[in-house]
Amino acid sequence: MGFKYVIEHMEEDENTPQSLPEWVILEYQHMRSLAGPFSSVHFTHLSQTSTASLTSLFSSSTSSASSTLAFAYAHTDPILPFLSSLSISLERVCLLDPKAMKEISPADASEFDCFLFGGILGDDPPRDRTSELRILGFPSRHLGPVQMTTDTALGVTKKVVEDGIRLSAIPYIDFPTIRFSAKESVEMPFRYISQDGLPLLPPGMKDLLRRDLDRGFDF
Repeated sequence: MGFKYVIEHMEEDENTPQSLPEWVILEYQHMRSLAGPFSSVHFTHLSQTSTASLTSLFSSSTSSASSTLAFAYAHTDPILPFLSSLSISLERVCLLDPKAMKEISPADASEFDCFLFGGILGDDPPRDRTSELRILGFPSRHLGPVQMTTDTALGVTKKVVEDGIRLSAIPYIDFPTIRFSAKESVEMPFRYISQDGLPLLPPGMKDLLRRDLDRGFDF
């Protein structure tokens, strides 16, 4: 059934027993709608607390959602044991890597079963934490020269390998300014898919950014 989109969770706070921050949850939920109903999304290398939290969230949202969402699963196993448990060879897994030599293309749909992302969620500036996955030997592809959030990277990959759209034909907005009022705005230092002339953000992200901005003015 479709492809497996796998996000190896690499946030540094994963060493704590706390559950995932709200902005991480919004991005992870958004990946389900971007992947669509014919594929699945897997989050690996999570803590027990985060695994339980996401599993509960996915279960409740699936029961109330339409058939437009991908099935999603949370795992404590890191990527290699996860792939081994499903008998998936490394050669069938494509790592989305900014330093890859080749650009992703619709032809890759026949080359791979899984597409692997580092769940870094937009370092600014980038710290190349994808190197932790690169050394494992996966074949790789890149998504262009501008850094994307992980949910955007998944959405772009889906458009290329499932919808057959060339990477250069996808409309983008780079470094958009999110405006809340005439005097309040924030610039996002990433590339986003353009939808109706606006950056395709996770539902609820703009409100979260506004709350964070307001907290920043509390002295």
